[in-house]
Amino acid sequence: MDSNYSNPRPEPRLRDTLRDDIHFPNHWQTFRKELKDLREFYIDEEKKKRLDSMTPIQRAFHLTGWILKGMLMRLTPLRRVLLLFGIVLSLLAGPQITFQHVRIDFTNFTLPGAALILLVLMLELKDKLLARDELVAGQKVQRSLMPERSPYVSGWRYGLALADVSGKGLQAALIMAKLQAVLKGLAPDYESIDNLVAKLNVIFHRDGLPNSFASLVYAEISPLKGKVRYVNAGHLPPVLLTADGLTETLKGDPALGLLSSTTYTLRESELQSGDVFLVYSDGITEASNERGEFFGTERFLKRLGALRGRAPEEIGRILLGEIEFFVKDAAPNDDLSLIIIQRQ
Repeated sequence: MDSNYSNPRPEPRLRDTLRDDIHFPNHWQTFRKELKDLREFYIDEEKKKRLDSMTPIQRAFHLTGWILKGMLMRLTPLRRVLLLFGIVLSLLAGPQITFQHVRIDFTNFTLPGAALILLVLMLELKDKLLARDELVAGQKVQRSLMPERSPYVSGWRYGLALADVSGKGLQAALIMAKLQAVLKGLAPDYESIDNLVAKLNVIFHRDGLPNSFASLVYAEISPLKGKVRYVNAGHLPPVLLTADGLTETLKGDPALGLLSSTTYTLRESELQSGDVFLVYSDGITEASNERGEFFGTERFLKRLGALRGRAPEEIGRILLGEIEFFVKDAAPNDDLSLIIIQRQ
């Protein structure tokens, strides 16, 4: 018998959980972040500009009204009616009315009104938990696409790919998994990687969802020759870090799925000992802090240029650490992905 079933982990007691919640640090910072998230989610750019021109009192009044309206408009029709009915019943609490010897005490409606509001909150929480489960599932799919460890290649040809699918969440993760499977299936049959990417584009355009596309850098390395052959399909230009400095490669060809058929350019870079060939996703440069400032390409390339001579793992750890420090408590916008190839 499985010990996990014979000795299940005890469920935490509610009072213990609440006690831990009360003693949890940084409640004020978390509250401020939650308020900012509300504003970002419910208020569009046009309304934000209008808020900037208002007095503090006007701003508070309009902001509260717009957030409440935005919340109501995102509810289903039934939940919207239940919530409004619950609010009305709660507000009617207190007065008594006598009509034809029948006394109606509106205090009795307080509990049903609160129960309706609580019901709507429970339904919305259920949807949020389902969405979170989907997000976690998408993250697991994406993690499964990553190699278990950084490979050290000696003498063999080796293919590496970094792609970025349009959209987010579970749908994007599943499309990425399909893209990886097709790429792995096609790769052994193609000597020329530009033809490989062209075929991949045909399949992605044919079988992809409407308006979906993916950027891709596919690189092939031959360590004994020190050459990196690569194709860029709509991705950010890879970067070369050599003894002479840092160089961005040329812009790529159209992303996968935009055209039913296209020709891709095969490019090649020669690496000397210690040189680095780096591919990165736009989540790196578009990482933003609480003020809405982007980490930016200039900052990223400047910091990368100072890391020549470091091991690939160290380069990646330093860059991601600096981005994490820059972003701090701001919500993440996108994945942070890097491929760092260094010739030893």
